[in-house]
Amino acid sequence: MTADLFSQTPLQEAIHALRSDLIQEDGPRISTMRNYRFAIVQYDPKDEFRLRREVRRLNTELVSEGWMVLTINLQKLLLDRVRSQGEDFIQRLVEREKRTSQKSIERGIQDLQTRLAPLIEGPEGIAADCSRIICDYADQNAETIDRTVAIVGRAGALYPFFRSSALLRHLDGRTRNVPVVLLYPGERRGEKGLSFMGVVDPDSDYRPRIY
Repeated sequence: MTADLFSQTPLQEAIHALRSDLIQEDGPRISTMRNYRFAIVQYDPKDEFRLRREVRRLNTELVSEGWMVLTINLQKLLLDRVRSQGEDFIQRLVEREKRTSQKSIERGIQDLQTRLAPLIEGPEGIAADCSRIICDYADQNAETIDRTVAIVGRAGALYPFFRSSALLRHLDGRTRNVPVVLLYPGERRGEKGLSFMGVVDPDSDYRPRIY
C-alpha cells in the first residue's frame, strides 16, 4: 500500500486525497467552511485523458462506498447554449469568425468572446445550468443527498471564453449544499493562484480547496 502511494503521479495523489476527504464518516471535508462545499482538482491540460481515466475510477470507488456521483459536462452545456440560439445565429457566428480571422486570428477569437460572453457568463449563464442540474437532482433524490457529489468537467472547452473561477463564484449558495468538484485544466501559481489552461493570467480569487 505504501509503495503504491509513493509511486503515484501528482494527479493520482490529488484524486486519492479528494476521495479520502469525500468519504469521511461525518461528511465531506473538502472545505474548511461548513456551508462552502467546493473543491478544485488542478491538472495539466495535456493530461486530459489521464484525468478522465482517474475520474472514472474515482466514480466507481465512490459508488462502491454508497455515493451518488452527478457528472456535469461543461462542453455539452456550452454547445447546448449556442444551439439554443438557432441555426441562423450559428451560421452568422461562423461566417463572421471566418471574416475576422482572415484579418487576424486574435481578432477572430476576441470577436467570438464578445458574442458568446452574454450566453455563458454571469449568474444566469453556464453557472445557472449547473445549478439547475444539481438542484433538480437533489430535489428528486432527497434521500441520498447527504451522499451525493457533483463533478464538473470538460472545462477546457470553455477556453478562452470563460474563466472557471467565475463559475464557482456564481454557484455559491445554489447547489443545495451538494459538494461540487471542478476539474481544472491549468497551472498552479503560488499557493492559491491558478492559470486557466496555463495561458490566462493567474486568478487568485479562489476560496475552494485546491487538490
